[in-house]
Amino acid sequence: MMDQAERPLARDLVAGLDKGLKVIEAFDQERSRLTIAEVAQATGLTRAAARRYLITLTHLGYMRHENKLFSLTPAVLRLGQSYLHSARLPRIVQPLLYRLAYSLGEAASVGVLDHEQLVCVAAVSAGQLVSGTLQPGTRVPAYCTANGRVLLGSLPQAEVDRFLERVQPEQITQHTIVNKERLSLEIARGRAQGYVLVDQELELGLRAIAVPIKNFRGDVVAAMNVSVHAARLPAGQMVERCLPAMIKIQVELGALL
Repeated sequence: MMDQAERPLARDLVAGLDKGLKVIEAFDQERSRLTIAEVAQATGLTRAAARRYLITLTHLGYMRHENKLFSLTPAVLRLGQSYLHSARLPRIVQPLLYRLAYSLGEAASVGVLDHEQLVCVAAVSAGQLVSGTLQPGTRVPAYCTANGRVLLGSLPQAEVDRFLERVQPEQITQHTIVNKERLSLEIARGRAQGYVLVDQELELGLRAIAVPIKNFRGDVVAAMNVSVHAARLPAGQMVERCLPAMIKIQVELGALL
């Protein structure tokens, strides 16, 4: 994120682009088809403005319109693919992530923090279909994921405190930690020990262990996890079985980034 001194002047920003992207972002898994009024409410636009943006996006091929309902088209995927194909991080981590996943016979992924969410930028299943969230482009809450807590632990404490003030933890499973004081302790524990283990907080049956990925300067740029089915590997064995291989890949990535 930009420091205050680096923020651009308002006259240098294209407001239309900002609003158009907000219209696209209004659609998600729970809101896959929206009316003009619903888009206006979700984005803070007037109904007339929302209508113009939706018509423009439909003309450009990013939306379809049927019975007063708008929905995204596959063309939107080009925006995400542009990042995955051009960004340096996914290209560098993918081969090493592949090696990690197949050496352990488990699924592995790399994610980055985007506000309150963790975004997956690389993933390898290694034949283990553990979770639908382990694929590039998926977004999940950062507070209840191993990669998310690793990345939160890399932030200055003041930013962690602000994150905990903003976020409203949801009881996704009976294992999800929603108490903010306990979340703060878990984030601090992960920072101190260098890894995070999360047991079935995002999905029942999904366990994950994560470590930070650092560049050559020692800055945390992403997090890497290994995910397993809870029925196949007890939580107590994950550190012993997975962490040594993860640390080897962590060191190699540090020399490449």
